[in-house]
Amino acid sequence: MTRHLGGPESLEKLAERQARYEVKGSLQFKIVDEATGEGVGWVGLWDHDRQGEQAHETGWSVIPAFQGRGIATAATAMVLDVARLRGTHRFVHAYPSVENAPSNGVCRKLGFTLLGPWEVEYPKGRFMVCNDWRFDRHSSTSKSAV
Repeated sequence: MTRHLGGPESLEKLAERQARYEVKGSLQFKIVDEATGEGVGWVGLWDHDRQGEQAHETGWSVIPAFQGRGIATAATAMVLDVARLRGTHRFVHAYPSVENAPSNGVCRKLGFTLLGPWEVEYPKGRFMVCNDWRFDRHSSTSKSAV
């Protein structure tokens, strides 16, 4: 699942990330399969500074056995609704790797605007080229209701 994010993380890094996600109010959400109650991924929203612009950033991940079913799109649509309700930042950015066609498709389906490629360092010491997608929560053409 981390193929587009620099590969597997150490157990220590995973534990650190999980602890951050579990903090009340973190806006990191577990995606649950309705039929089984099984956790199948996560979606999140966090504050982000993009070249001096205050915005939200979103990201998601769905385990391989559940990919291709629209789960990431539906979960991300819900997170966009959270961003609307919070009302703290006008824009929500997503930065999928240019090589990650499914995640770029999520952005396209939900009405994000492609601003173009952007080289980022993630994780530390590794550079990757991402697409910078921006969702305007004030847009009247929002497609977040999936």
